[in-house]
Amino acid sequence: MVWSHVVAYFFGGALLSNAVPHFVGGVMGEPFQTPFANPPGKGLSSSTVNVLWGFLNLVAGYLLLCHVGDFAIKANADVVPFGLGVLAMGLFGARHFGALHGGNTPENP
Repeated sequence: MVWSHVVAYFFGGALLSNAVPHFVGGVMGEPFQTPFANPPGKGLSSSTVNVLWGFLNLVAGYLLLCHVGDFAIKANADVVPFGLGVLAMGLFGARHFGALHGGNTPENP
């Protein structure tokens, strides 16, 4: 396996994982944090911005998975870095946004 494919699949998984809360929250009409808010990553962005940000993450994740190498869902060498990317972004989001929304905090894991 080519190392650049591993990196692409990891970040593809991370981007797809990040797309879910932004797109779903935006479609539900709820504001949520984005890099475009003030302050970035902590302030709230509109539901429209979240739909667009979620869609951009979805497209970028798709491109990394489907247009770099030959991603095979049945190949462990492809799925493991993808899954680790999903897990890493999921854990990051849980910690970062949990602190903003009353979930897990650094003081209260």
